[in-house]
Amino acid sequence: MVAKISTGGNMFGALAYNQNKVDSEEAKVLFSNRMLLGEDGNFSIGECMRSFEMQMPVQLSTKKPILHISINPHPEDVLTDQQLSDIAKEYMRKLGYGDQPYLVYKHTDIDRHHIHIVGLRVDENGKPLNDRFEHRRSKQITRELEQKYNLHPAERKERAERPELKKVDYAAGDVKHQIGNTVKAACYGYRFQSFGEYKALLAAYNVCAEEVKGEINGKPYQGIVYSAMNDKGEKAGNPVKASRIGKSVGYEAVQRRMEKSGEAIKNGKLKERTRKIVATAMQTTRSRKELEQQLRKHGIDVVFRQNDSGRIYGVTFIDHDSRVVLNGSRLGKEYSANVFNDLYSDERKADIRQEQSTHQEQPGFTPKSDIVPGVASVLGAFGGLLGGGASGGDEPQDTARQKRKKKKKRTRRID
Repeated sequence: MVAKISTGGNMFGALAYNQNKVDSEEAKVLFSNRMLLGEDGNFSIGECMRSFEMQMPVQLSTKKPILHISINPHPEDVLTDQQLSDIAKEYMRKLGYGDQPYLVYKHTDIDRHHIHIVGLRVDENGKPLNDRFEHRRSKQITRELEQKYNLHPAERKERAERPELKKVDYAAGDVKHQIGNTVKAACYGYRFQSFGEYKALLAAYNVCAEEVKGEINGKPYQGIVYSAMNDKGEKAGNPVKASRIGKSVGYEAVQRRMEKSGEAIKNGKLKERTRKIVATAMQTTRSRKELEQQLRKHGIDVVFRQNDSGRIYGVTFIDHDSRVVLNGSRLGKEYSANVFNDLYSDERKADIRQEQSTHQEQPGFTPKSDIVPGVASVLGAFGGLLGGGASGGDEPQDTARQKRKKKKKRTRRID
C-alpha cells in the first residue's frame, strides 16, 4: 500500500477533482469526519466548501492549509468499503489528523480501487499541525496497516500510478486481458487531444481502436471497440467492446481524458521538448529513416500515415519521455504532414524507380501492361531525359493519329 501526501491552498480544486469523479460515477463518498453535512453522502461542492470554511480560522500562518492524500492498495488487495473506511480513519489518526475535518472518497476509475482524503491541516489558531517527518511516519503507518489487514507489502520503490505498457501478442492468448491492460496503461499513462492521436498511440502497441456509432431504442449511441493487431498492422481475432474492459476506457472516459490532456499540455508547456527535438532532427537528418532513428534515440516514435500512392497525409509524434502524443500540426505548420510529404517526395520517386527496375529484371516482364498510369508517366519522363526513346532522338515519335491532329490544327490556323 502506497500513500501520497500533497498540500495546497486551493480547497475548491481538491474538492472539484473528486466531485468530477463522483459525477461521472467513477467515485463515491465513503464518509466524512467532523463535517456539517447530510448523512446520505449526496452533497455538492458548495456544501463541502461552506463546511470547511466555517471551520477554517480567519488568520492563517501558512499558504497551504489544505491536505490531499491518496492511499493506494496493491492491485491484488480487494477491500470492502468498510475496510477502506477503517484504514482511512486509522491512517489519519496515526498521522495526527484524526480530529480534523475531512472527506474520504473511494475511486473506481481504474481496476485498483483506492481512496482520496481531502481535509484541513491547520489548528484553530491557523497554525499547521505537526508535519515533521510526515512522509517517513506515513510509510511506517502503511506498513503497520498492511500487517494488520494482511495486505500485500509495498515495494521498495513506490508502485507507479500507471500500469506497465506492453505490446499485445495475439499468439500468446488471453487477448481480451492483454488489450485491457494495454489500453488502460496507454489511456492514463499518456496525454492526447484527439481520437486520432489515441489511435496512433495504441497502434504502436498492436491495438486498433475504432469509434462506433448507432442507435438503441431511438437514442444515439457512441462507443469504442478495440482489436488486437499483428506487427504488420493487420487485425487479428475478434474485436472487444470497451464495456467488456471497463468504463474507464469507454467513449465518454476517453473524451474526458482528451479534454484534461489538452489543459495539462497547454499549462505544462509539454509540447516544447518534443518540438525542439523534432526540429533538430529535421535539420540534421537526410532521409526519413535517419529521422526515425534520430527521434528514437530521444525516446520519440513517429507514425506516418500514407495513402496507396505513398503520399503522407498524417504524422504523429509519441514522446515517451514527456508522455504526450502530438499530431505534427500541433507543433506548428512547419511540422505538418504536407511538409514531410514534400521533404520525402524524392525518396518515393526513387522507390518507384527501384521497384520498376526490379520488375524489368524479372523474366516475362511486360513494360506497358504491368505499369500503372501514374508510374508509367514518371518513368516516361525519366526515359525521355535519359535518351531511352525507341527512335533514338530526344523526343518519342508521334503516332499516326497525333500527326493527323496536328495537321488539322495547322489547317484551322491557316483559315
